[in-house]
Amino acid sequence: MWENIDLLAKGLYAATVRSNVIANNIANVDTPNFKRSEVKFEEILQEALNGNKLKGYITHPRHIPIGPPPIDSIKPEIYQVNTTSMRLDGNNVDIDYEMSQLAKNQLYYYALVQRVSGELNSIMTAVKDGR
Repeated sequence: MWENIDLLAKGLYAATVRSNVIANNIANVDTPNFKRSEVKFEEILQEALNGNKLKGYITHPRHIPIGPPPIDSIKPEIYQVNTTSMRLDGNNVDIDYEMSQLAKNQLYYYALVQRVSGELNSIMTAVKDGR
């Protein structure tokens, strides 16, 4: 039960980071030689959840961890997109693409908020009915 909420919280955090990165891209649309950035999170989460099912136990601090990383260690990664630009100033930000990504991210964020709300309402219902 709490694991679902933890995963949803990670998704909300990633959506917030992505929103900040997109806003930075939009703010620098006219900055010469600026290269846009993106956030990678869903792929990292998918690898951690569906990756290697083998889990090793660490009994010594110098042991190498085996298996997927714990959910707590999963974080969104920001990386720079170094694609070439058709613009003369070297900037590769496309304002239309960034605005569509911002709208998509907002929908993703609101969907996660609704899901967290549903999970918490389920817990509250169980607590109230279980007097």
